[in-house]
Amino acid sequence: MATVLAVAATGAIAPAAGAAADPAPYGANDAGGFWNVLPPGSAGTDNALQLAQFRANGTRPAHWDDQQKLYTDLLYASPTLTREQIPTYFKDATFGVKPDDVASTESPRTGLTIVRDKKWGVPHVYGTTRADVMFGAGWVGAQDRLFLMDVLRHTGRAQLSSFAGGSAGNRAMDRTQWAIAPYTEADLQAQIDNGPRLYGAAGRQVLDDATNYVAGINAYIDAAKLDPNKMPAEYAAFGKTPETWKTTDVIATASLIGGIFGKGGGNELRSALTLQAFQSRFGAAKGRRSWSDFRSKDDPEAPTTVARRFPYETTSPFATRGLAMPDRGSVQFPPVGPPLPGASASGVNDGSIGAQLMRQLGGGKALASNWELVSARRSATGRPIAVMGPQVGYYVPQILMEEDLHGPGIDARGAAFPGVNLYVQLGHGRDYAWSATTATSDNVDTYAEILCQDDFHYLYKGRCLAMDKLERSNSWAPNASDTTPPGSETLTAYRTVHGIVYARGATGGRKVAYVSARTTYGHEADSSIGFVHLNDPNFITGPQRFQQAASEINFLFNWSYVDSRQIAYYLSGWFPQRPAGTSPDFPILGTGEFDWKGYDPAFRTLSLLPFAQHPNAIDPEYLVSWNNKQAPGWAAADDKYSFSSVYRSQMIEARIKAALAGRKKMRIEQLVQAMEEPATQDIRAFALWPSLRRVLGRQTDPKLRDAVALLDRWYAAGGHRRDLDRNGKYDHDDAVTVMDAWWPRLLEAQFRPALGTEAFNAVRGMVGFGGTTPGAAPSSYPGFSDGWFGYVSKDLRALLNPVSRRNCRIVIRNGRRVLVCVIRRAATARAVRGRYSRVYCGGGSLAACRRALQRTLAEALGVTRQEIYGKTGACVSDPQASCFDMNRSVIASAISVPPFPFQNRPTFQQVIELTRARP
Repeated sequence: MATVLAVAATGAIAPAAGAAADPAPYGANDAGGFWNVLPPGSAGTDNALQLAQFRANGTRPAHWDDQQKLYTDLLYASPTLTREQIPTYFKDATFGVKPDDVASTESPRTGLTIVRDKKWGVPHVYGTTRADVMFGAGWVGAQDRLFLMDVLRHTGRAQLSSFAGGSAGNRAMDRTQWAIAPYTEADLQAQIDNGPRLYGAAGRQVLDDATNYVAGINAYIDAAKLDPNKMPAEYAAFGKTPETWKTTDVIATASLIGGIFGKGGGNELRSALTLQAFQSRFGAAKGRRSWSDFRSKDDPEAPTTVARRFPYETTSPFATRGLAMPDRGSVQFPPVGPPLPGASASGVNDGSIGAQLMRQLGGGKALASNWELVSARRSATGRPIAVMGPQVGYYVPQILMEEDLHGPGIDARGAAFPGVNLYVQLGHGRDYAWSATTATSDNVDTYAEILCQDDFHYLYKGRCLAMDKLERSNSWAPNASDTTPPGSETLTAYRTVHGIVYARGATGGRKVAYVSARTTYGHEADSSIGFVHLNDPNFITGPQRFQQAASEINFLFNWSYVDSRQIAYYLSGWFPQRPAGTSPDFPILGTGEFDWKGYDPAFRTLSLLPFAQHPNAIDPEYLVSWNNKQAPGWAAADDKYSFSSVYRSQMIEARIKAALAGRKKMRIEQLVQAMEEPATQDIRAFALWPSLRRVLGRQTDPKLRDAVALLDRWYAAGGHRRDLDRNGKYDHDDAVTVMDAWWPRLLEAQFRPALGTEAFNAVRGMVGFGGTTPGAAPSSYPGFSDGWFGYVSKDLRALLNPVSRRNCRIVIRNGRRVLVCVIRRAATARAVRGRYSRVYCGGGSLAACRRALQRTLAEALGVTRQEIYGKTGACVSDPQASCFDMNRSVIASAISVPPFPFQNRPTFQQVIELTRARP
């Protein structure tokens, strides 16, 4: 056990026996120009005394929420932010600590020094050896996030209820994780053992790093058991003491993080059911065409990060080789555990940690990440500029933590997930920085395993194999936080050579089990090699090496990069190569002949899409990602129906284009505002109101005329959901309320009559309406990511741009018959590319569509704020949009922070304005 030395009265730590590492001077090896913010604060461990002070008078520990005001108040700098104001909203993220800013220095073991700064309490770790740095990362992870780390490792093992209590919410979270990543202890250990086997020296390095990292966590736990000032108070409330960590705990935590933020696809079965609903409505051929409208697989109008075409999953959805479409009425989705008390179709809302996690992770928070980069030639400084960060939700303490790590082979500062914070995962090196957005591409497929012998055996390569039965037994007792009576339960999942069984049914009269096959299953630890390289200043010497490092990360992320000279982008992930002639959209037979190319069931490895075929770019004029489509030709994942003509990245890109119009060059404050202004915009006002306005036409009803005028003024002011004068309600509150009330009624009127109830509901099951959910509990802000925004836009523009059937002809293009028509364009309507197979609103009649929109707008005017925002939850007594939209945190601590005004922006954010090359 490492020697832990007491803090002296001055706040410094007595020197350890043996030589400690010498902290580098502030700014050493740092090119300068790095700022960041990570609310609410660096601190995340409260001892019993600190908890008592909070309960007595609301006093929070130092650095608990001191970055919250920086983050929140950027909202009020809109729209006139200046360059001089940036340090008001982002903190200096330079390597090291200024001499007059040292709060404490400690040396938990020989060769390791940890310095914390006075201003923000960020840990700066210096190691004589690499092992020292890893030990230090484990120590500061536990020091800042020990209880949250325990929550995450138990959640990753589907054991949250055993740790935190048997509430329905905790048990629901266990079910979710066990359905995604039901790993036994042997499975977790296999990832550790397979690292050196699969990756040689690089795998051994990661294993050594993890071993030393875990040693640092355990050293802190040992110290906390002896010193109450180090022990998180939550353990006593839960009747627990922290248990020794193992390297398998790191893998379990990685499986949770990767399973949430780094995957896409896997919804082929529900997509097939959606197609069947369309065919029931329209017939086989027309049903396919109509389904394709809403599928938005490769919409030519979809905004993309790069303009170059990167074809992937271009095979027709209706390819028949190996196709395993479900027999109608046969599909069932069996649960992994017994029924939950208090559960409903909308989930569980019992206030538990698990319920909060479910809401946060299910509310699209992973889909609010964005980054925007401008090249040197279009920057006012002559060097690249960038604003970038991931959105991982809001937590107390934050689910990301900041660290500054320095030693042999590692020189990086930024954010990482506690429990896997061996390396900086999002941050900067000496003269470069990197970040990511969730990619939502396709690395999960559905196989239909043909059953043999019974419901738990299946055919694979001519043999009848038994499924693996995976069980997780949990038991719980009441505690101060969760008074659920004692109980226990067993969760059960079944696994085949391809993956986890999630549904059962029949195809062609044969009973099948539908299995989720994820390329990263059993390989969550493999991404570590990419992070090793991103943290290594000797490896990252330019954009090409950055792309190489990013390519070693098997999770699906859009990675951005900026250095003192160039900008770059790379889409990471293990993308399978599917057998020729098989559908990428629907279930495929799992009998063996339709496996991914090069698939090895023993190690779950496969032949991956080659490096150069991933969407990527180096040094275009600018780059933008807000979880939007990556590139033309890169098909949307089968669970992604919303890459249509409208996506929120257009709001950022429009501002960058305006700033660069003509020969102008962009300043860093303009780039910050290009991110922050859209953070409060309602995309329905920004992108849809002009078309809606034209379809509505002139109004004779005074109430409708007033409503249109209200929405006109909101649109002219930018369509924001914000309260700049801080009077307690949105600046255009009446217009926001009208839109929120109208939106679901508008969609019902525009699409349900044409689609019918079954197809309409099926599409809604694949992609929600977007925006607020009237009548629901306020639990997630309107992120305006997935939604029916593009459907409304394309359909209404087609209505305003009718096709003249008298001037159509069939031509052959690329071996396919294509209908080419002359289009009559309304003078005020934007042309339509990739138009739908029909106009849905009003059955194609402008007059009928107009009546439907006018009727639903009139209905919306009669809806009260109480009905929209105040039926349940925190806004019953304050029923208005500004309350409903509040950013609310998952409280994983006994010390909380209040909700704060809506901002749709990254959790951790960097602002980069490099002034020089690496030292």
